[in-house]
Amino acid sequence: MTYQNFSLERLQEMDAAHHLHPFTDHKDLRAAGTRIITRADGPFVYDAEGREILDGMAGLWCVNVGYGRNELAEAAYAQMKELPYYNSFFRCTTPTPALLAEKLAQIAPDGVSQVFYGSSGSEANDTALRLVRHYWALEGKPHKRKVISRNWAYHGSTIAGASLGGMAAMHGQLNGAVPDIVHVMPPYAFELRHDGESDEAFGLRAAKAVEDAILDAGAENVAAFIGEPVMGAGGVKIAPDSYWPEIQRICRKYDVLLMLDEVITGYGRTGQWFAAQTFGLEPDTITTAKALTSGYQPLSALLVGDRISSTLVEKGGEFFHGYTYSGHPVACAVALANLDIIEREGLIERVRDETGPYLAKALKEAIGDHDIVGEVRSIGLMAAIEIVKDNSTRERYPNVGVAGATVRDHAIANGMMLRAVGDTMILSPPLIWTKETIDMACERIRYALDRSAIDL
Repeated sequence: MTYQNFSLERLQEMDAAHHLHPFTDHKDLRAAGTRIITRADGPFVYDAEGREILDGMAGLWCVNVGYGRNELAEAAYAQMKELPYYNSFFRCTTPTPALLAEKLAQIAPDGVSQVFYGSSGSEANDTALRLVRHYWALEGKPHKRKVISRNWAYHGSTIAGASLGGMAAMHGQLNGAVPDIVHVMPPYAFELRHDGESDEAFGLRAAKAVEDAILDAGAENVAAFIGEPVMGAGGVKIAPDSYWPEIQRICRKYDVLLMLDEVITGYGRTGQWFAAQTFGLEPDTITTAKALTSGYQPLSALLVGDRISSTLVEKGGEFFHGYTYSGHPVACAVALANLDIIEREGLIERVRDETGPYLAKALKEAIGDHDIVGEVRSIGLMAAIEIVKDNSTRERYPNVGVAGATVRDHAIANGMMLRAVGDTMILSPPLIWTKETIDMACERIRYALDRSAIDL
């Protein structure tokens, strides 16, 4: 039985009756009815009513090679026929996770050569937190357990991931977060920069908030700093150039590990394999998932630096941690085929040299002067548009989120999938976008902004 046997109304009825969606007001959704996406091809998705929508979010930050890639379906099918599953316990492995681990070590930043698999970015961040604290215990410093994070950070939806993240609404529903995680200001210049403060000065001030938190806790008690190179789910917040070099200097000064969350930025989005390479960073851990398989299979890979892994191997004994699907052979086969497409088609170079710069230019030319746009910013193929009531003063609309939702709804109605984070519109399209696709997106976003300005 397939979905084609059911009407749209019946599918929506079943969804409302039984399906609890992520990050959703369920009462509101069930009253309105869900949009059911039934197929996709290249940069487009199609709903059950046949409407074509240009996907500006690559699914959920993940479909980097676009939709309809037969090679990935064939890789999954071939692996399923040969060996659909076996675990990585019992001193066993299967070929594809071994091959993928070697590939990841080849493309990772220098000094990062080990891989721990899971199925999601949330799982990978749980693993990273546990591994970092375990590392310091093995080194005879179990008191080094505090982790510095940032407000508006997103590190997953598990209890540990939500605790690491800095989303106040998520914390409010935890009813008890993982202890010893401290949050500081993010490098969000649009709202936090002082009048007359330069980008360089703001970046240094935001980094100093991390140093101050380390000093407040005592460096002897701080295990790590965790951060997204670009804060994605929090609204594509891009740090000034002065920020990350200073963060790295601070971490080294106080012997604090540097944990990067590249679940969104990994595998080409910023014009390098990893944003760590874009920003010249030397991390101790890199959390990755999403674009590792372009979303065709669930898979995460925590990339572990040699400092931690050598201690784990030489001093650790058994590491009591892992998942049923760690190193799933089908997911790893798809990941290998996906990375091959990215490499073979030169998608990273295209983002770095062509489409990334073109997106920045096209967005600013198309909407940078719009009455309800306070700022447009981008890096590689990810961008943010700040929606404001007055672009001269950057005054926001009252009732945060209403303006963003209005723009989003007009965009989707006009065939453009955008996401709203409060009143910030965000873009993270497939890496296969061309200049022509970008022009189409800019035209549709401009239309949505024009209609929203009337409604608001």
